[in-house]
Amino acid sequence: MKINDVLHGKPSQAVVTVRPDATVRELIALLAEHNVGALVVSEDGEQVSGIVSERDVVRRLHADESVLDTPVSQIMTSDVRTCAGEDGVTDLMQTMTEHRIRHVPVVADGKLTGIISIGDVVKSRIGELEFERDQLDHYVHQT
Repeated sequence: MKINDVLHGKPSQAVVTVRPDATVRELIALLAEHNVGALVVSEDGEQVSGIVSERDVVRRLHADESVLDTPVSQIMTSDVRTCAGEDGVTDLMQTMTEHRIRHVPVVADGKLTGIISIGDVVKSRIGELEFERDQLDHYVHQT
């Protein structure tokens, strides 16, 4: 299965981004509004400047409450691991596990085309396993 297959199975392929100069307070509002765990940081909605998650916020907030008024660029991860739509889901699962990341932006020709979460990957894998189970069950009960 390819990353694009997983993206097409999502209810929405829209990618919510946040500007690097937005405040962490604005970031939190966007995370809540869109019910997501991470946002791609982008100046223009196409180029990936970074990624920031609710975990990033919590870790910084614990140390310093004034982080809410600082720019997202101060807490984002700028060394972002990305994938392409043609990449295999198995490779992505390995990357997510090895690097302990939950969200990976999908890019094509250097432009942001989607974001895939560990939840998206798990959901697609469960769907594959259920399909295989049903096929095996059908095979066993036909013979």
